[in-house]
Amino acid sequence: MNEAILDHVKHEGHNIYTFWLKPEKKIDQIAGQFLEVHLPHQNPDTRGIKRWFTISSSPTEKDLVAITTKMADKNGSSFKIALRSMEKGHKLKISEPMGDFVLPKDDSIPLVFIAGGIGITPFHSMIAYLNNNPEPRHIQLFYGANKLDELVFEKELKLLNNVELIPVIQNAPTNYKGQTGFLDSKKILEQIKDKKNARVYISGPEPMVEKFKKEFEELGINKNNLVCDYFPGYI
Repeated sequence: MNEAILDHVKHEGHNIYTFWLKPEKKIDQIAGQFLEVHLPHQNPDTRGIKRWFTISSSPTEKDLVAITTKMADKNGSSFKIALRSMEKGHKLKISEPMGDFVLPKDDSIPLVFIAGGIGITPFHSMIAYLNNNPEPRHIQLFYGANKLDELVFEKELKLLNNVELIPVIQNAPTNYKGQTGFLDSKKILEQIKDKKNARVYISGPEPMVEKFKKEFEELGINKNNLVCDYFPGYI
């Protein structure tokens, strides 16, 4: 385990925060990977003192690594309460990054990203990395959120030339002009520009990811072109 300290916290949206950590030893990260955070605290509940988090920052960030997570409105875990209560300089421990939810080495493969809620975090890491290391990749990003203020990273994603951002808001304001409702596999498939060759990445709550994986296979997407990342939903 690598010791780290809290550098700063950024409020991203409704109950969503990014925690910027400074590891004692530089970590070896590939965009899209996750790590384990150990946060000892008083009177931990049955959910324990450790959690898995996808890294939301790019490997190109100097000396810092970020995790972005959602807090419960009420009845949150002792871990999340302790995390939110940390002040600058607080010490915790993190593992080395791991996981294979990463970009394909072949930069000619068209990319389709499907994010449900906080499942945006690995995609933010990948896109931020690509923005700092320009490659000829085009990305269609379908991003589903419950409310408009839970659409984190929207402003910076809109500024990137290689990203076609398609937000889908479940409970949208009456004057909202974008797509509304739930992410839908058939509607997404209709909008994918290169259905045969696209590599489809799906990230979000486990039931959502399993549903989309099954539906895309039934709709004719080759299972070898489906890459999945499951979020356990810890609060």
